[in-house]
Amino acid sequence: MVRGVNATEVSEADFLSDSVYHYDSDDHIFEKAVTFESRVAESPELYGAEPTRDTMTVLLVEPNQHPRPVEIGTELEDLQAAVGGYIEVVYPFDEPVGLVMNEEGKLDGLTLNRALRDDNGEIYDVVAGSFLVVGLTDEDFGSLSPDQMKAFEEKFHSPEVFVRMGRGIMAVPLPDEKVEKQQEKKLDVPELKPHKKVKEEAL
Repeated sequence: MVRGVNATEVSEADFLSDSVYHYDSDDHIFEKAVTFESRVAESPELYGAEPTRDTMTVLLVEPNQHPRPVEIGTELEDLQAAVGGYIEVVYPFDEPVGLVMNEEGKLDGLTLNRALRDDNGEIYDVVAGSFLVVGLTDEDFGSLSPDQMKAFEEKFHSPEVFVRMGRGIMAVPLPDEKVEKQQEKKLDVPELKPHKKVKEEAL
């Protein structure tokens, strides 16, 4: 609209500006809106705006469930919430990924989830409780690449149940049909309603 007015209604000397301006009544600053937006982005807490949270896309592996990609925050509390407690990180693969798990999962009696195996396929540890497969950056955790997401979804695709065999332990993968049936049962559980108390009448 401003450009249309400049082209047809006013002389070149009286051209209107097509910039949008903002007046900050608290700081008494009159400036272009883009400049104000930059100031808000740099210090959102000063202007009552929610700070932008960094997120990453990782693989969540839960007991008795197929793995699924999730988007979570990158802060320590986000990781703790995902695994239900203090975190422990292990790096069992050549790929630049880490497994973020509950540090006290076994002590807390969390459900055994997936086995970790050595190069010979022998089980050397079992993760208890949910865990995350996260990517690694130069300084911190990050998103998995599409190839990594696919590779580790396949690696941890089948939930496992564990059977003690003498001093060792055997992992038995659950077939897809059983996992899907368990998921259907979980969704079909009826909501329990509290029983109504019958008021006793005085005799």
